[in-house]
Amino acid sequence: MSSKNESADVIVIGSGIGGLTAAALLQERGLSTLVFEKNRFPGGSCSSFQREGYRFDAGASVFYGFAEGERSGTLNLHTKIFKKLGISVATIPDPVQIHYHLPQGFALPVYYNLQTFLAALSARFPREEEGIRKFYQELVDVYDILSAMPAGSLEDPAHLFSVGTSQPLSTMALAMKTFRSMGKTARKYMHDEELLRFIDIEAYSWAVQDALSTPLVNAGICLADRHFGGINYPVGGSGAIPEALCQGIRKFGGEVRFKSEVSEILVENGVASGVKLADGSEHYAKAVISNATIWDTFNRLLQEPRYRVEEERFLRAPSWFQLFLGVDGSVIPEGFHVHHVLVDEWESYNKPGGTIYFSAPSILDPSLAPPGKHVVHAFVTSEVDEWQHFTRGSEAYKKAKEEFAAAIISRIESILPGLSRAIELQVLATPLTHERYLNRFKGSYGPLLKAGQHILQKPQNRTPVKNLYMAGDSTFPGQGVIAVTYSGVSCASYIARKFGKPLDYLS
Repeated sequence: MSSKNESADVIVIGSGIGGLTAAALLQERGLSTLVFEKNRFPGGSCSSFQREGYRFDAGASVFYGFAEGERSGTLNLHTKIFKKLGISVATIPDPVQIHYHLPQGFALPVYYNLQTFLAALSARFPREEEGIRKFYQELVDVYDILSAMPAGSLEDPAHLFSVGTSQPLSTMALAMKTFRSMGKTARKYMHDEELLRFIDIEAYSWAVQDALSTPLVNAGICLADRHFGGINYPVGGSGAIPEALCQGIRKFGGEVRFKSEVSEILVENGVASGVKLADGSEHYAKAVISNATIWDTFNRLLQEPRYRVEEERFLRAPSWFQLFLGVDGSVIPEGFHVHHVLVDEWESYNKPGGTIYFSAPSILDPSLAPPGKHVVHAFVTSEVDEWQHFTRGSEAYKKAKEEFAAAIISRIESILPGLSRAIELQVLATPLTHERYLNRFKGSYGPLLKAGQHILQKPQNRTPVKNLYMAGDSTFPGQGVIAVTYSGVSCASYIARKFGKPLDYLS
């Protein structure tokens, strides 16, 4: 026990989904939690905001983990967590994950029905049909293994022993697949260069890396689960997820404090003891969870140079340029899908701005826009270096944003003619916006694995500082809402067992 008054058993820095998940599960288990968030709303990049009657997703809009059914284990985590908390989050199923628009007129919707999707892909590459089916079966095999295993910390010997002894064959099979990449597995079965490019964009659409750099295990979660649990959109937008987690934290006696920015992690004799806020106040706890990036945690919030993490230690995920548009509803044709990915040329798909991500979630949830209107969210990868020479609020900055946005809108009009004329509201965000609002180093979405590294080389929940833990996209398994949710479950599982109140497995 610290000699100073403790504000809670566990303090969480930031209200991203990983941190909120950990706090909610720990609070339900009887450990007191206190979450500090710099903004006036929770969720980080999985939040929502409103402008002139439109409600926009700040980042993510493709959601896994909300399926109902009998499967247990690591998947359908949102369903399991909210069931555990006794909280309801209404969702709307989406029959198509992504509609791809690729070079040489290659357009393909990824349908919820796996056989429909495989038939459509095989029609484009009839000579590769057998390989296509064998490759996607590999992903289903990974999914089946994972969905049969309970979620828990890979750093918890008790959890690993429990899983290993109860399911030895599945554990061994998963261990073998852990060291394989999605790209190498694809090349085992397929040879057509355009098809392998498609496998790359399948990876890039959620991992922001090509298939060779994407672990097979991660691919098995996302690219198989979309055909089992499916894609489900939370009613009211992405902000419904963090709001529900906050509700769960409060329900069991925890606290989430907004407009409370953490400026320093307090360390005494190599042990994390609490945090200092920007207003100078200090708060103490038995454990601290950082939801910040690995660079922000060790290079900004921790003061001791010995903990510093060099930027080059990992690949840094890019930041984004985002367009939030309120449009006249007539521009969206009947039968238009919600989520789209546009690639003009393969040579630049993984370069800044090369791939356009596009969604219109008001197709599923009309409450996001005024009657007769739609919300449109488009974004491309971008870097702080492209924007940092501008002065925030200056006319030059505003003009540069508008010109950049106009070029993106022009490209989108290849699938949505007349978009530029239908815009009634436009809100633009650069990597500087991500850096400022989310306190993310260079606006980045965390570290990525380098080609040749396997998934277990991703940072885990424990850190070199005793009693300091991490959750979020800097930790295993990586980027994406369902991935950071897993990181929160893993972190809570480790801490709860350490303090003698182990979590019940989610079911």
